[in-house]
Amino acid sequence: MSSVTTQPQAAEPFGGTTVAASDSRKERVTGLVQNHGGEAVLAVVVVVASLGSQGFASWGNIESILVGNAYTALLALGMTFVIISGGIDLSVGSMFALGGVLAARGSIDGGPVVAILLPVGVSALIGLVQGLLITRARMEPFIVTLAGLLGVRGLMQAISKEGSSTYLVPQHSAFLNFGSGSWRPIMTAVVLFGIGTIVLQRTRFGQALFAIGGSRSAAVLMGLPVQRTRALVYVLSGSLAGLAGALNASRLQSGVTNIGVGYELTAIAAVIIGGTLLTGGAGSITGTAAGVLLLAVIQNLIGVHLSKYGSSASDAVNGAFLAIVVIVQTYLSRLQRLP
Repeated sequence: MSSVTTQPQAAEPFGGTTVAASDSRKERVTGLVQNHGGEAVLAVVVVVASLGSQGFASWGNIESILVGNAYTALLALGMTFVIISGGIDLSVGSMFALGGVLAARGSIDGGPVVAILLPVGVSALIGLVQGLLITRARMEPFIVTLAGLLGVRGLMQAISKEGSSTYLVPQHSAFLNFGSGSWRPIMTAVVLFGIGTIVLQRTRFGQALFAIGGSRSAAVLMGLPVQRTRALVYVLSGSLAGLAGALNASRLQSGVTNIGVGYELTAIAAVIIGGTLLTGGAGSITGTAAGVLLLAVIQNLIGVHLSKYGSSASDAVNGAFLAIVVIVQTYLSRLQRLP
């Protein structure tokens, strides 16, 4: 009669625990890099630039970087909500320009209140139309917002008579106070980014965005208002773009018609560089802020050291940097999915 001898099993739980701990540690590290890589790279670039580039750390240069990107950062703020939900908004650059024209026109005809409410209201309405086309008509966000990019730019050209009419904000208008000085633009961006962080992290709306971006079908099964939430992010994005355009018009004291071209791509790049997944379901407002500042710092350094190459150097560096970030994000996502 043969007997079967069983091996001691004590080593298996120990080994399994070791493997599980190793996997857990790897997930934490990859998640940390994915969520806060933008902030880390920004810190490294700022330190290196401060040590190696004369005048970079001066307050005048830092002020120029912050003020120059304060209002366009609002485009990236709205884009963060859109991309986390799994969408895209290519119309924000055109709405930024339209907002400036409407604000200047509103300051002439109706005063400072109209100068703010008119561009924000019109841009929110355009965002609502786009959101309904995406959610109700089930059209692709890329196509809808691409049409919005062209249509809104055409509307702006029509209002400004093909760009021949530039509306100037009256010198006596209180609307000029919104964009004057250095601290107003900076603090406006800081306050709105702070509100955005609270909305994304501390409200049901924000948590629904993560769920919808992660898996729309699962979000439906959870009973979340998927269609309404997806439509609202385009309203939010449009409103912020219109507000940014209005505040920029206040600073420039006019509704400039030839701005905003390519701003949507800059906003998308800043959001992705900040750690938000282009596929949706993950991201943060602080990461977007880091992405905006990182692109601004790179452009500043290029302007100082590679100015002879013009804007082509900036575009090439930004494109290469974005490609590297996407590759790293893809690699980290695959690591997190591995058993």
